[in-house]
Amino acid sequence: MDIRQRLINESEKDFQKFSASLIPNINNVLGVRLPKLRKIAKEIYKSGDWQEFINRSDFEYMEEVMLQGMVIGFIKQPPEKLLQLVKNFIPQIDNWAVCDTFCNSIKFVSDNKNLVWEFIQPYFKSKNEYDIRFAYVILLSYYIDIEFIDRVFKLIDEFKDERYYTKMAAAWALSICYIKFPEKTLEYLKTSKLDNWTFNKSIQKICESLRVDKQTKNMLKYLKRK
Repeated sequence: MDIRQRLINESEKDFQKFSASLIPNINNVLGVRLPKLRKIAKEIYKSGDWQEFINRSDFEYMEEVMLQGMVIGFIKQPPEKLLQLVKNFIPQIDNWAVCDTFCNSIKFVSDNKNLVWEFIQPYFKSKNEYDIRFAYVILLSYYIDIEFIDRVFKLIDEFKDERYYTKMAAAWALSICYIKFPEKTLEYLKTSKLDNWTFNKSIQKICESLRVDKQTKNMLKYLKRK
């Protein structure tokens, strides 16, 4: 399978312009929609050529990197081996789209939460913007539940970074906390040590949710910092 040519054939000019406008820090977007990428990733995995594909590092287009992450998500191996594949892939993440798509793909996290929890801890302290975003997107995707919520608040409260895509991930995580645990999250918000920008962005994202009523949104807006 000529994967690059397949991606070029599946690309859409208008979607390429739209995607590129949302990911301003890169210039190698083809414009292939996610459902098509997932279909191709599944074909790569079923073809038996996936081992060679996930070891490649000669990618020209963002969608090739996305595909690699998606293929890793299909692999059935012991979690320790899968985490090694995850570790190898993370350095290739250079934008929010690859990061978030990858985090969504590695569903094995749900059945191995304690193991993966320990694995992601160093990434919260990384100096790399997308290492940190990876950690927070994993957090919001798999760990906002009754067992982990207090530990999630602690990690959010320890967040200290000035880069846009890390701050957005922390704000996003906190907004999901509110959707799932409104009372506990409200108590956290009242004592949060988060920087003002990330705190206010969290409130904004909560208020954008259709699952929060108007009265609650008005109340939350009063918590915004000046």
